[in-house]
Amino acid sequence: MADKVEQLEMLNENQTTQTGPVTCLGMTFENDEARRAYFTEVLRKKLPELRKIEGFPIGEDEDILALSDPPYYTACPNPFISDFITEWTISKQENMFIQDDYTREPFATDVSEGKYDPLYKMHPYHTKVPHKAIMRYILHYTKPGDIIFDGFCGTGMTGVAAQLCGDKQVIESLGYKVTEDNRILKDEIDENGNQRWVEFSKLGERRVVLNDLSPAATYIASNYNIPLDVQDFEQKAKETLADVEKECKWMFETKHSDGNIGYIQYVIWSDVFICPECSNEIVFWEDAVDKPRGIVLNNINCSNCNANLKKRDLIRKADNLYDNRLKRVVTLSKQVPVLISYSVDSQRFEKKPDENDLEKIRIIESLDIPYWYPTDEMPDGVNTIQAKRSHGISNVHHFYTKRNLAVLAAFYSRVKEDPRILSVLTTVALRITKRYGLTYQAGVWGAGGGPTNGTYYIPALVKELNMLNMLVAAIKKHVEGRKEISWKENNVIISTQTLDQIKCQSNVFDYIFIDPPFGSNLNYSELNFLWESWLKVFTNNKQEAIENKVQQKGMDDYRKIITTCLKEAYRLLKPGRWITIEFSNTSAAVWNNIQTALFESGFIVSNVSILDKQKGSFKAQTTPTAVKQDLIISAYKPKAEDEMLMANQQNTEESVWIFVKQHLEKLPVFLGAKGSAEIIVERTPRILFDRMVAYHVQRGFRVPLSSAEFQAGVEQRFPMRDGMAFLETQVAEYDKKRIQAKEFVQLSLFVSDENSAIEWLRQQLLKKPQTRQDLHPNFMKEIQHIAKHELLPELDVLLEQNFLMYDGEGEVPSQIHAYLSSDYKDLRGLDKNDPKLKEKAKNRWYVPDPNKQADLEKLREKSLLREFNQYVEELSNSKKKLKQFRTEAIRVGFYKAWTEKNYQLIVDIGNRLPESILQEDEKLLRYYDNAQTKLGL
Repeated sequence: MADKVEQLEMLNENQTTQTGPVTCLGMTFENDEARRAYFTEVLRKKLPELRKIEGFPIGEDEDILALSDPPYYTACPNPFISDFITEWTISKQENMFIQDDYTREPFATDVSEGKYDPLYKMHPYHTKVPHKAIMRYILHYTKPGDIIFDGFCGTGMTGVAAQLCGDKQVIESLGYKVTEDNRILKDEIDENGNQRWVEFSKLGERRVVLNDLSPAATYIASNYNIPLDVQDFEQKAKETLADVEKECKWMFETKHSDGNIGYIQYVIWSDVFICPECSNEIVFWEDAVDKPRGIVLNNINCSNCNANLKKRDLIRKADNLYDNRLKRVVTLSKQVPVLISYSVDSQRFEKKPDENDLEKIRIIESLDIPYWYPTDEMPDGVNTIQAKRSHGISNVHHFYTKRNLAVLAAFYSRVKEDPRILSVLTTVALRITKRYGLTYQAGVWGAGGGPTNGTYYIPALVKELNMLNMLVAAIKKHVEGRKEISWKENNVIISTQTLDQIKCQSNVFDYIFIDPPFGSNLNYSELNFLWESWLKVFTNNKQEAIENKVQQKGMDDYRKIITTCLKEAYRLLKPGRWITIEFSNTSAAVWNNIQTALFESGFIVSNVSILDKQKGSFKAQTTPTAVKQDLIISAYKPKAEDEMLMANQQNTEESVWIFVKQHLEKLPVFLGAKGSAEIIVERTPRILFDRMVAYHVQRGFRVPLSSAEFQAGVEQRFPMRDGMAFLETQVAEYDKKRIQAKEFVQLSLFVSDENSAIEWLRQQLLKKPQTRQDLHPNFMKEIQHIAKHELLPELDVLLEQNFLMYDGEGEVPSQIHAYLSSDYKDLRGLDKNDPKLKEKAKNRWYVPDPNKQADLEKLREKSLLREFNQYVEELSNSKKKLKQFRTEAIRVGFYKAWTEKNYQLIVDIGNRLPESILQEDEKLLRYYDNAQTKLGL
């Protein structure tokens, strides 16, 4: 017991914000308040110059300064980043954390982490990667003292993860072991099938620079990552709420049937409509809900005229109300209270609002709240228009019922000078609004529920939760999330700006983890507007990486902004180091634009794996041209010496093999689990060729080898296993692990174009040489989802251009002989010229050996070039766009034009392709963009 008390005392001591002397950036201050006051004045003087930086948030100087905690967190571009990096770098050198011999394979293991950790749940946000998942990547790629960067930080989970890398208990909860000398071990299976523990990292915090365009995001990140005195926080928050409760509790009181006072838990509000037949009011709750069965009816009977209606037939009832803050009449959709859930002591009851309840609501509605609250007009946007159209909600305060708004305003008035306590308000300010929908669970109306995430959708049945209760729960979440966690000062720096304007030295970060916006998935600046209205600092969305028609940003604009950001990330990352990108979008166009942005910025993709959040899974499906599910992308910045060697050998065949060698070093050697081995798609000759071409094109080098020449060269220069290339230093490890695998798992392909169709056929024939008749039924089934623009050749053409058929002449090819000998008992041990074996083998298609594959590739390229030249001729006599074509022919034609420096042809043909096709094919987009650059367009 005494030990436990001592541990708690030590924990409380660590949690407490320093009241004595503190040191920051080489300066010593009397206490933390003095530190903040000094750097706030420094920041104030820098604001005029900082306002010139792209992405500077929208807000007054005093509001930005009030929200900030400089130099650690600024609600604007942080001018102290470079100072911290210099200090951290010196500290790392003094502590012998130099890693000149740094080498890592990509983190290629699929990760599964839940979202139910108290720290994760502390504050809501639209998207969050569980910090324990990020920890696995940080532990793999870094050592204590390393500097990490997250340029799209959201709530700052990367910072949380980096700091928890110094927490032994948390690391062990991930399934790792921590030794007495702080080595971190993970379990592996050796070549003999035995479990062993091997060292892969060290215990200790890492340093982090966090950045986001959104002030709401960086504000939440600061609350997650800056040291907090939990006891002091809890005491102040509870005292504040108790004061608010004295003022506002009467609003949530209701009379029970026996005259006792009950306490409201929630109120159900219903939309009111007008019957188009009789003009009578229809209360949705009364006429459209089957309350005993817990369902909303598809067909609604008007209680007045009995007309049978659907919801789309109804006209929403509107009320004209005087808004005393806006000083004008506003028109809002009518909503009425229909059910109150309340408690008397510990017992729960329900009732229909009586006259006392309705009179109290009328009194509350007429009140002039004596405190400030945000009344900002909602901006035009894809999401913000939702509530405007449905319910007339045009301003922030209309999202709240009047009593809940009164509670928030009263709470804000007491905590506006304390940004840490203000986080209690922001925890509830977005969710506990009229967005909160009603649900029916376990026979109870009102059990569960919540808003539709990623929208401002207002449901027809709203659950108004008691805001006082919600603030109590928010305080509890913060205390539970941080009570066993202690951060150190100086480990996390937070900035609010666009990623491409980070002001610090090049080649400084040891690792980058980002979860950027993806296309039109979420409109963060719109969705954060409610939060930011309470913070009084708003996102400057000019450079927001998004596809948004209201902002007049299409997919091309999105790609350009993402590319600019990734180029800056490339500049900041040390050579030879890694970047991890979480990809969470199902759009092939977005995926291909991300790949193109990565290549254009200089990064080279090494691996794609799965992150399963357990609630909303991340699953991967890769094909040669597109990935349509959520992924974790591992990419690296080439070493400086490799870049120089490549530059010196540009336009020569040697540059190809220099690239392949250094790229193979960066690829996982073995993938598989539970006795299985998996294909490593990045090691296949086709994908290696794609990566090689992308590298050369991005740097403006000529591509010196064709696909056929490249594939033949790979087979000659590198050991091949299961269709994959390895270095001599890697192949022994693969062989050992491969022996232990009982099965070999091929890629699961989704056939959408010619390239993926070829890969599908290759897999079928590798497993089993087959006749055309055997293949045809399954092939037809696979191609039913082929892209509309794709002019897919017949099965016979694909087979003839890419595979070989045994015609019964000469001895049976080894590939067919091996299959027949193993699968047919009566054919075992027969000579390759045995008539019985030859008869069984006749007319079977098979994957040729490497030498013949290269010859086939040459023939195929010639055929595709002929087709491409037909497109060129066709378009020269027409102004129309190509509607249907062989994408492979366009790719081969662009490749040939690039090698001949015919950039104008690439641009001319690219302009005649449908815009969506360019956006969805990263190979075509790569040639097109770089050709435009060469022509100065």
